[in-house]
Amino acid sequence: MAEESLQDLLDLPVTRQIMEEGVDWDRSILLEDIGIALHLASPEDFWLLLTDRYCRERILMNAADRFGSEATKRIMVDESAFLRALVEYYAIFMKDELLCESCGTADELHYAEDRITRLVDLLKPNFSCSDEPILEICCGNGLATQALIRLDLDPMAMDSDRCELCIALKNGLMNPQRSFVLDARLLPRYFSGRPFQTVLGFMVGLIDDSNWPLWREILLAAASLAEKRLLFTVYSQKEADLIAKEMGKAGWRGEVIDNQDSRGIYDQWVYKGSRQAL
Repeated sequence: MAEESLQDLLDLPVTRQIMEEGVDWDRSILLEDIGIALHLASPEDFWLLLTDRYCRERILMNAADRFGSEATKRIMVDESAFLRALVEYYAIFMKDELLCESCGTADELHYAEDRITRLVDLLKPNFSCSDEPILEICCGNGLATQALIRLDLDPMAMDSDRCELCIALKNGLMNPQRSFVLDARLLPRYFSGRPFQTVLGFMVGLIDDSNWPLWREILLAAASLAEKRLLFTVYSQKEADLIAKEMGKAGWRGEVIDNQDSRGIYDQWVYKGSRQAL
């Protein structure tokens, strides 16, 4: 890939530079409505893939003739399969430290077993199908994700913190085929419609008056991709009530659940929402 991250695919800084300065290639493959692969013979023999599928400016598709010739192959690519491949590509490159100038040794992670057990108990009544498409936002280093995994669920998990997710991948806690780094507000740029039955997030926040506008954008963007249900855990009832009120405005029927325990740290309150039929 020419670009170094999913987020760079929205603005295409490297691709724009290539189009401006040019690059020596000897053959190409046009991926219909996706992008162009260019074969470069030097400095090494490899294929360079350019895509503008997620950029609002279709700079490649509008200039496809610049990279074409009679020998150019044209192929059709399934868009969902292409996105899955991108997710895995960037996760592996991140885990192998190919996208970072420097990286310390992966931190050793310690399971918070009591938290995972409580989350399993919370989640179990809500999931009857192990292959249900699920999106987990703000997954961090993947510790809470283990509750989903123990229920034989295979979520698509994301976070905006590259280092946190990298630690999870290095420790084998996350599936590189289904883990990615992105600002959650940008999720609708990659996923159209409502591809997930459930969208959830564990310990979103801490939400207060000053950062609520940001969290509101994050939660609304993520919720727009859910067909069936939402589930967000937070520290305080105030946070859960804020989420419930906003999701209600967006057409969700929800409830706030008291999930407090004696330790009073994680997942103390829960917002659970279901989409109202039109």
